[in-house]
Amino acid sequence: MVEIVQTKFEKLFSTPLFRFKLPDPAVFNAALLTEGKRMRAENEGALKSNYGGWHSSGNIFDEDAPCFGDLRRHAETAVEEVTRKVSPRLDLGALKLKLFGWMNANPPGGFNAPHTHPGAHWSGVYYVSQPDVEEGSSGKIEFLNPRTDLPNWRILEAPAFQAKKSIRPEPGEIILFPSYLVHWVYPNETKDERVTIAFNATFRKAR
Repeated sequence: MVEIVQTKFEKLFSTPLFRFKLPDPAVFNAALLTEGKRMRAENEGALKSNYGGWHSSGNIFDEDAPCFGDLRRHAETAVEEVTRKVSPRLDLGALKLKLFGWMNANPPGGFNAPHTHPGAHWSGVYYVSQPDVEEGSSGKIEFLNPRTDLPNWRILEAPAFQAKKSIRPEPGEIILFPSYLVHWVYPNETKDERVTIAFNATFRKAR
């Protein structure tokens, strides 16, 4: 019997998901929560994908509080790192990065409906407060496979072709994913709030 030899392996049309972790984020997160409380007292917020919760208005990175400036720098570092990984030949110096962020606060029962972020390259979420749960899907973020014609792959149980993927990041984590990826957040089934800061990262050619 003639044996075959694998000569190449490629990941075609893969969808990356990156996760980063800030060390000892308790003090940092407390400052973000304090600023979030102040913003909520001053503004009713906006209605986007949020149901039963609060979504801040405007770009949170325009706020003067130092904690938002620190988060911007963390987000920029993460975005530049993942961009280099997926585009190793790209000259990032020829591009200008814009970040637009907002805070989400989901009280008991609050959730975010399925949505994408058109016009951006990367979308990210920083986890400020994530209530502990022992079981169930409370507070999980779920991503839906953009390829819709794969039901026959279920029998093969291939992780790369599963219909959806849900995770529950911890406070201090940043997740990054392509902005075209449909995602949503399960209802908060705890008595405590789930607070995150989401952001879009968009590149433009530098002038």
